[in-house]
Amino acid sequence: MRGGGSALPGLVAERVDPAILQHTLGSLPRGVVVVSGTNGKTTTTKMVVALLRAHGLRVFTNPTGSNFTRGVISALLGEVGISGRVDADVAVLELDEAHALKFAEVVAPTHALLLNVARDQLDRFAEIDHTARLLTTLAEQTTQAVVLNADDAFVSRIAGQLAPGVGVQWFAVDPAVADRLPEIQEADVRFDDPADAPTLGDQDGLLLPHDERSFTIRFPGGVDVGPLTLRQRGLAAMINATAATTMARVLLGPDWDAATASSALEAVHPPFGRGEVIDVDGAPLELVLVKNPAGFTVALGTYGNEPVATMIAINDNYADGRDVSWLYDVSFESLRDRGVSVTSGVRAWDMALRLRYDAVEVDRVEADLDTALDAFLGLHRGEPTRIFCTYTAMMHLRRRLATRYDLARFGEDPDA
Repeated sequence: MRGGGSALPGLVAERVDPAILQHTLGSLPRGVVVVSGTNGKTTTTKMVVALLRAHGLRVFTNPTGSNFTRGVISALLGEVGISGRVDADVAVLELDEAHALKFAEVVAPTHALLLNVARDQLDRFAEIDHTARLLTTLAEQTTQAVVLNADDAFVSRIAGQLAPGVGVQWFAVDPAVADRLPEIQEADVRFDDPADAPTLGDQDGLLLPHDERSFTIRFPGGVDVGPLTLRQRGLAAMINATAATTMARVLLGPDWDAATASSALEAVHPPFGRGEVIDVDGAPLELVLVKNPAGFTVALGTYGNEPVATMIAINDNYADGRDVSWLYDVSFESLRDRGVSVTSGVRAWDMALRLRYDAVEVDRVEADLDTALDAFLGLHRGEPTRIFCTYTAMMHLRRRLATRYDLARFGEDPDA
């Protein structure tokens, strides 16, 4: 199993050798890329890895989505050879906004890809200003280049805080479709005046969507990538692909090939629970991770208008964020016509109450995830179904589904 494991082995290894990250990753020939931001880290990291591998690079990554430093160390343990080094040209790491700084204290990233800021886990990150400061500090510690979201006012400001000589590349949505940005952004991070947004150059990636899966990434000074079609749908996934492609182009330089990039992106499977479609006895079950207002709003905009049987599973464990008041910043009106079949998880009753305020009928409240899953699938056997779930609820349900339907387990990457 490549790159498997949780954070526990990393804790043990870190105690034995506190500098293990520096010893193993500090001298990779193509450097260390950190991907961070509130939403889209796992998907974007997977896309960057796919793009680089398609171009022939050996890439170390943390594929399970364990985005704390100890999760990175755990992934390393299966990759380090007898030399004490990892056999890779480059590392591409998804890191939580706060833990990215702990990582950078040991290994300065050569490159950083900074996606966005949104209210998330208010018990840990407070408001978005704090998250923006974390990302700014990470960028300040990056040594070669950063790729920034030109449509996020908080992220774009980071460009003025970089060390001398650090390059900046941008990714953005084409102005012709900028009216769709409210689908994926909170109002706080949008520019009051579009003229205040950064001016893009010839090497910056510009997203031009064609429909919910098909799009082109335009590099004004080079060859376009696409048109191409992702296995994952929605504007957010296409923006993630644009960000990943822009970063891969920076890393690869003259080795970059647009046709190779297009094929690589089309082959990427959605990460576990991020719009992943599971065949359940001949019917599709879509597993959709939700963890903050912006993310849930995107998910509902992408999936919520379809007449599909729905379950919502909300936990408030540490990895989910203890404060679930953010549910009141999400509109659930798109679920009103069909209703919600089951709410589950630690906060099953809280979710049911929130839906009631939006006049969304809930057929059943069942806090136990296993019981809820059995009831939901049994009631809608043979029908398309969808489960919106927070992180730990998603992991629990995904494990149960993996045992029943012979799916790849956590730590097993079908794209590796």
